Formats: sequence, C-alpha cells, structure tokens
Amino acid sequence: MFRICVERTLAKDIDIVFEAISDHTRYHRFPGVDKSILVELGEQEKNGTGALRIIGAGPLELTERITRFERPARMHYHIEKSRPFSIMHTKGEIMLQPAGERTRVTWVSEGHIKAPLVGPILDKLAERSFTKAFNSLLKSIERL
Repeated sequence: MFRICVERTLAKDIDIVFEAISDHTRYHRFPGVDKSILVELGEQEKNGTGALRIIGAGPLELTERITRFERPARMHYHIEKSRPFSIMHTKGEIMLQPAGERTRVTWVSEGHIKAPLVGPILDKLAERSFTKAFNSLLKSIERL
C-alpha cells in the first residue's frame, strides 16, 4: 500500500491556490504533466463534484473523478482508471486552510498498485514519485 501526505504552506492566497489545484485543464503548466483533459463537466461547477479528468505524465495516465468539491477549502478525488499499471485508489484529498496571507495545503493519496509479486515494490516507488510530483506542483503554484 502507498500513503502519500504532503503538507506545505504557500505564500499565496487560498483562492489562488484552490483555483490552480482545481483547474485540471491547465495542469499541463506543471512540471512533468504533459496531458490534462477535462472529460466530463462537474455537476455545479465545471471542475467540481462529478468532473472527470485525465492527467498524463510520460507513460503514466490517471483518470480521476472529483468526489467532493468545497471551494476554497477541500477537493477529494478518486482514481477510476490508470495505466500502464492498475491502481486501487482508496483516498485522494486536498485540504486548504488560510494562514494569514498564506495557505496551508495538505494533500493525501492512498491506495495500492495491483500487480502480482511486484505490487509492494511498485507501491514504494509510487509513494516516492508522487510525493515528489505533489511537492513540485505546489512549488509551481507558489511561483504563479
């Protein structure tokens, strides 16, 4: 099983941070992301609850559904499909809290990679690479 928890305080207003995190169609501006497509619109907002997005980074492609969307404090998501390996995703949460003119971000993702014998090894690799990717994305938002 992998468990990723990235906590970071950004020198940006909470509304700016939330918009950058929730606007999936602009993820291509983040390092390593070469595909970001909004496949289905959300129920109340374009990128809100119910939205379906595809995020690609090299050979990795994730199809994610937004399951909870509370502007500007919370967004939950669930990986419905992935390739080149299958991920059983059990938790995806991004929580934001104002800290004066700054924003505290907590990003949690949990699950496991479904692969006989090598699954636990791939979980550890995923934990490291996703932690690095989440940190990189948040650093990029701070530079906006």
